Amino acid sequence: MGFMDKVRGQFVDIIEFLDESRDTIVWRFPRQGNEIKMGAQLVVREGQTAVFVNEGQIADTFTPGTYTLETQNLPILSTLKGWKYGFNSPFKAEVYFVGTRLYTDFKWGTKNPITLRDAEFGMVRLRAFGTYALQVTDAAALLRELVGTDPQFRTDEVSEFLRQNVVSQVATSLGNANIPMLDLAAHQDTIASNLAETLTGNLRSMGVSIPRFVIENVSLPPEVEKVLDKRTSMGVLGNLDQYTKFQAAEAIEDAAQNPGGGAGAGVGLGMGMAVGQQMAGALNPNAPQGGQSAPQGGAPVPPPLPPTEKPWYLAVGGQQVGPVGLGDLPAKVSAGDLTPATLVWQEGMAAWTAAVEVQALRHLFPVAPPPLPPQA
Repeated sequence: MGFMDKVRGQFVDIIEFLDESRDTIVWRFPRQGNEIKMGAQLVVREGQTAVFVNEGQIADTFTPGTYTLETQNLPILSTLKGWKYGFNSPFKAEVYFVGTRLYTDFKWGTKNPITLRDAEFGMVRLRAFGTYALQVTDAAALLRELVGTDPQFRTDEVSEFLRQNVVSQVATSLGNANIPMLDLAAHQDTIASNLAETLTGNLRSMGVSIPRFVIENVSLPPEVEKVLDKRTSMGVLGNLDQYTKFQAAEAIEDAAQNPGGGAGAGVGLGMGMAVGQQMAGALNPNAPQGGQSAPQGGAPVPPPLPPTEKPWYLAVGGQQVGPVGLGDLPAKVSAGDLTPATLVWQEGMAAWTAAVEVQALRHLFPVAPPPLPPQA
C-alpha cells in the first residue's frame, strides 16, 4: 500500500446507515478517529434524520436525501469550526442517524389493578393491556434529553420508561372517564385516542410522540368475573324455576354416566321421575301434580277450586267483630257498624286501618255529591 492509499484511508467518503435491526432508534456513525472529507457523500434514507454533533454541541440536521458535504450545507458546523471563505479541509464530527419511522413493537400493561368507583358495582379493580407506536418528531431534542452519547440507542432502553408513563395516564384516564364498567368496551377507542394526545403532549419536550395507542382489553379480577358470569347466566335464564329443572336434568345425566352402578342408576331414575312430573306440570297446568293419579278413561280433570277469600275483622265500639266475609260487609254498612272511619284488618295487613283507606273496601262507601249552591 502506497503513502497516498494510507492517506485516503484516513478519510470517510460515504456516510450512511442501513438498519437491519428494526429496533434501533439512534445510531452513531463509527468514525473510529477518521476524519470526514469535504465533498463526502451523506445518504439519509426515508425514515431517517442525520444530526451532526461537534464537540458535544448539536450542529446541522439533514432530512432524507443525498448530500455532498460542503461548507455551504454545513452552516452551523462551519460557524462552530470557525471556517471562513469556504475552508474545505477534512474535519472531525459525530454523525447520528435518528429513525423517524413508526416503532410499533411497544407493549404496555398494568402490573397492579387500577381501583375505580363504579356507579353500579361500587369499588372495582380493573386490569388493562395493549400496544402503542412511538415516533421521533425532534431528533435534536431526543439526543439532548434521552440519548446523550449512546452509540446505539434501541427501543428496549426506553420501553420501561414509556410504560410507566403510559400506565400512569391509563389509570388517570379511566378514573376521569366516568364510564360504567360494563360500557368501557364501547368507549375503548375514544379513551385510547385521548391517551395518545395526552402522552404526546407529555413527551413532546423529549422529541417523541405517541401517534397510535391501542387498548386491547380491560378486565376484572377472575373472582369478580365468575360472579358476573353467574349474574349474566341468571339474566339469560330468567325463570329460576326452569333453571332448577335444568340443573336437575343435568344431575340426571351425570348420575347416568356415573360408573358406580346401581346407586347412581337408582338416584338417576328417581330424579328423572320427579323432574318428568314437574316438566309435565309446566307444559300442562291441568295435569295431576304431586303424585296424583290421572283419572281412568281419559276423563277431563276439573280446574282447581278458586282461592278462599280471607275474612275481615272490624273494630266496633272498642270490640273486635269478625271474622266477616266480604259479601257480608254491605249489611254491616247498612247497620252502621262499618263506616269509612271504622278500623279494619285482614291477614297480610301490617296494622288496623280506616276502611276508607283500604282500596278493596272503598266501593262500600259511595261519594255523596256536594250540596247545591243557593238559589238567587
